[in-house]
Amino acid sequence: MTIANWCVVAASILPVLTVGMAKATSRGSRKNGGYDNHNPRLWESKVEGWKQRAVSAQNNGFEALPLFAAAVLMAQQAHADQGKIDTLAMAFIAIRVAYVAIYLKDWATLRSLVWAAGLGVCIALVAMA
Repeated sequence: MTIANWCVVAASILPVLTVGMAKATSRGSRKNGGYDNHNPRLWESKVEGWKQRAVSAQNNGFEALPLFAAAVLMAQQAHADQGKIDTLAMAFIAIRVAYVAIYLKDWATLRSLVWAAGLGVCIALVAMA
């Protein structure tokens, strides 16, 4: 399995870890605003601040995943240089980790720029195909 393929796996897990931080810090009774595993969507709709941004970052991570996975597979299927594919895939993961951190800090403009960088990596991978 290539590094790029492992990066697709990492990109699949990152959104779960992102919202997991919010859930882990929401211990306590469901009645007192703690994480509600019986109705997680309702809990997500009620959280505020950085926890709500974690939910949004999770959603964006899942939204970015199909393009990234397809871009990696397209580049590999075209037999593009695997070293370049791996480098771009690792860059995408680093960008997404930075994106989450910036999202949690609520730095909206920088977040958008970092998001665009991730999109640029996906476009570069597709262009390799």
